[in-house]
Amino acid sequence: MTPVFTPEQEGFREKVCALLCEDVVRAEIAQSRRTPYGEESGLLDVHRRLGKLGWLAINWPERYGGSGATIVEKAIVTEEMIRHGIPENVHSLGVDIVGNAINLMGTDEQKERYLPGLARGETTANVLFSEPDVGSDLGSLATRAEPDGDGYRLTGRKIYNMKAQHSDFALCAARTSTGPVNYAGITLFLVPLHTLGTVIEPVWNLSEERFDLITLDGIRIGREDVLGEVDDGWQVLNRVLPFERTGLDHSAKAERTLAALREHAPPGSAERLERLETRVRAARLLAWRCIANLHEGKPDEIHSATAKWYTSETAKEVSVAAVELLGPQALLDARDPDAIADGVFDAAFREAPGLTLAQGSSEIMLYFVATSKLGLPS
Repeated sequence: MTPVFTPEQEGFREKVCALLCEDVVRAEIAQSRRTPYGEESGLLDVHRRLGKLGWLAINWPERYGGSGATIVEKAIVTEEMIRHGIPENVHSLGVDIVGNAINLMGTDEQKERYLPGLARGETTANVLFSEPDVGSDLGSLATRAEPDGDGYRLTGRKIYNMKAQHSDFALCAARTSTGPVNYAGITLFLVPLHTLGTVIEPVWNLSEERFDLITLDGIRIGREDVLGEVDDGWQVLNRVLPFERTGLDHSAKAERTLAALREHAPPGSAERLERLETRVRAARLLAWRCIANLHEGKPDEIHSATAKWYTSETAKEVSVAAVELLGPQALLDARDPDAIADGVFDAAFREAPGLTLAQGSSEIMLYFVATSKLGLPS
């Protein structure tokens, strides 16, 4: 069973695939996977080509660099980019999360200022939510925005964000007031990253892409940099999260890893490959159900949480299976001439643990489904 698309949508997918299969694009992607250790790619020429066609943010209005299409076409672009091995974090952070938040909740001035550059693949952004002492629990965040004339001074530290070294600005959560409810008093700001008072430090980890620790030392931002209303950041996030938690990125990664595994699996692997195929197909169906809900204007938080949990755990299971079936050679990265499938299995295996943590950990997703849908005690 597969999702059903219109002939026009299938035709659009073919056009996207044709571009992503061009020799010049494949060469650029191969080169991006062989950057020296400690370095990583930002926006690539392929992102800018997609942007020039109006496809990178295809569901945004034309005046902001999109094509006025639907979220279905946007999901097709995202899915095919991942299937074809295009580094997607720089795109998903800038367009799918930050840009989408601005498109949904920003003022006309904010949209004019930020969206066209993101849609053209010329600028990008990242997310500053998690903090060293509180993790991803926004109710406990310590970063503060103190009033300063007609603006604010931001002070605090953010961690586990990605692509900060390549990003022009960030969506930052900070506390603007306190009260009896922890999630009240949070405000979202659009913060420049390359400005006096901002320090970006690398935090090395298991995956191919580093985390960053960002220190905000009293940087000044204006009232025009507030996304949404002051003290209402939690409600803004609740509007945006269903678009982030479709699970489509995870299901596409699982598909890509499984496709390579089918080509290289040793004899006697058929039964396990069939089980993985079943899981991957189910994950894709869950993800596209989320897309359908959003397309119909009926976001479902329970389904989004379910899809995020299942798709990320599936991507993790496929990556582990690849290493178990192929052995140590699967852990050679793309820089090694003896790597299998250009290092796809190594990259997937090292990224897998983070997939079940980012966008809401598996434990939190299961807790949310259990208490909100099944009525189990919290």
